[in-house]
Amino acid sequence: MRHLLLIFILLIGFSTLAQEPAIQVKKDTSATRVEKKQSPFSTGYYPLSFFDFDLKYLIKYNNYEGLRLGAGGVTNNKLSEKFKISGYVAHGFKDKDTKFSLGGSIRLNKEKNTWINAFYIDDIEEIGRFNYLTDARVYSVFEPRLVNVTQFYKHRTWQLNLQNEFSKKFLSEVRIGRSRIEQIENYRYLNDGTLYNSYETAEITASVRISPKTNFFTTEDGRVEYFDGFPKISAQVTQGIKGITESDFNYTKFGLKLDYYIKRTDLSSTNILLEGNLATGDVPLTHLFHAYPNSPTKDQILQRFSVAGRRSFETMYFGEFFSDKLTTLQVKHSLRRFYFSERFKPELVFITKHALGSLSNKTDHVGLEFNTLEQIYSETGFELNKLIFGFGLSFAYRYGYYNLPEFEDNVSFKFTFYLKL
Repeated sequence: MRHLLLIFILLIGFSTLAQEPAIQVKKDTSATRVEKKQSPFSTGYYPLSFFDFDLKYLIKYNNYEGLRLGAGGVTNNKLSEKFKISGYVAHGFKDKDTKFSLGGSIRLNKEKNTWINAFYIDDIEEIGRFNYLTDARVYSVFEPRLVNVTQFYKHRTWQLNLQNEFSKKFLSEVRIGRSRIEQIENYRYLNDGTLYNSYETAEITASVRISPKTNFFTTEDGRVEYFDGFPKISAQVTQGIKGITESDFNYTKFGLKLDYYIKRTDLSSTNILLEGNLATGDVPLTHLFHAYPNSPTKDQILQRFSVAGRRSFETMYFGEFFSDKLTTLQVKHSLRRFYFSERFKPELVFITKHALGSLSNKTDHVGLEFNTLEQIYSETGFELNKLIFGFGLSFAYRYGYYNLPEFEDNVSFKFTFYLKL
């Protein structure tokens, strides 16, 4: 009850701080922005003739693959306005394995931007990660949290999906997919008396994204949000079906996310992210939920010094918790940037994060040790961003029910990276 009261007080306090000002900020319009040529570091693509190279495939790093180098992208309108060919190839130097994807898309309706896509993917995926199909494509030269991820599984997936825009503010996507899952970790799933090390899944997923204050314009490099208005609501349901193409499990997964952002005339801002996830049926650990942990499993603070993520729990250790029911709340309050010079304008952000979950039939998941989240998990801290070349510092402290006996085990000290070109 004390934890619930604490969250309530925090919400009330941030809500009070985050009231819309009497003087409204003038929004950007297409008239003021459309003429500006977008940098490849903003769109995520580098156009070269009829092909747009996707910069997010160039270089990555994680604990399993080590350095991962790759290349990929998609054809553009110079080749055809009615179809696209896309794909990528990447190689991990630590696991010494090559991953790839190849697919094509056909436009069915230009006005509604309706596309039907078919892809084959042979790659790895993080255990417990839940992706909303219709979330806007988030691009970063540097993807912070991926550096620390330790738990993956292999998958070979065929998928067919239909994308449609009912309006610029209402996106939808339906996907049918079939996957062959193989374990990298020492994990097996006990279901109906059978221990599964590898298995087949067949899924149908429907996803919608509503962003009533968001608008777009189109450049040669693609579709760009020019006023990132909030709130944004994302909802998704996935049905796993047993018996289709030898698939092994029946299950249902739900996700609902509210992303609310207020920017004030004093140039401070508040971002509230509330998300709920639910899985029912026969769901292996690979397809359950984590709360985006981002703390390496090492003993000393400096050994855990790494890079902070965008929406992750910085004091939660990788593989520490998994859930089939999960609710998370994250609140970030950014102060107006401090002005020392044109080149040095750091930003102070106060952050509080909370998670609550549970897991049915924990004993069906064999080989990996982990906990559940029946009590409220809490961490609070701050970031001092953009100190030099986009780098900053992050500090967080874990408290409440899941506070650990050793003080330093509850502390996260990392660097941040926010670079906008």
